[in-house]
Amino acid sequence: MDDLDLNPHRSPTAARPLLGLTILVVEDSRFACEAMRLLCLRSGARIRRADCLASARRHLQVYRPSAVVIDLGLPDGSGTDLITELANTSPRIGVIIGTSGDDGARGRAMQAGADGFLDKPITRLAEFQEVILANLPIDRQPNGPRQINDDEVKPDPIAYRDDMAHAADLLGDDVDGQHLDYLAQFVSGVARSAQDDQLADAAGVLARSRNEGRPSRAEVARLAGLVHDRLAERLAI
Repeated sequence: MDDLDLNPHRSPTAARPLLGLTILVVEDSRFACEAMRLLCLRSGARIRRADCLASARRHLQVYRPSAVVIDLGLPDGSGTDLITELANTSPRIGVIIGTSGDDGARGRAMQAGADGFLDKPITRLAEFQEVILANLPIDRQPNGPRQINDDEVKPDPIAYRDDMAHAADLLGDDVDGQHLDYLAQFVSGVARSAQDDQLADAAGVLARSRNEGRPSRAEVARLAGLVHDRLAERLAI
């Protein structure tokens, strides 16, 4: 089923330039996804969410969204694999966008076949709309001049706490190998989206330790302490 067919008479407007579109967001962070939900809402687009590659593939077997925004770091693999699959599928999804806060991620996404890229944190309405609109066909563009809205969305802090709870669960498991690499990537992405520099730095230190093959027990302990501090802060509120 093609989601565009569900709303054939809904045309984009200057105020809501993505009206009539459905965007599939493949994102494991609830905080980042909440930001995307607000951006879609303000732009007129509907949103569907998948939190891993397997969920996204199940969704795409049933629906064909207008655009897909794919986080590169997912719990069951790299988003670049899904980008490559979609870029080479016929008929092709109209717009394929990669997203990440990691250095070098833009190049990997574009090489995999993405049409565009969004650097995390994704909060500015104008930037989000421009990346989607730049890759839409002319008949899906709003008519006439469009006022640039540079507002920023502010995701609900509860979504950040949900991500911290998920990180705490991951830390409670026997984390090693790929699971530890994913933990560092997940916390780093969430912290960047929330502009939590201290937590992002701790996750980055853990990631570097892993890449260099050094013991990571101290780095894991530091990260765990910061995650639990943030959970305690939310509970106190």
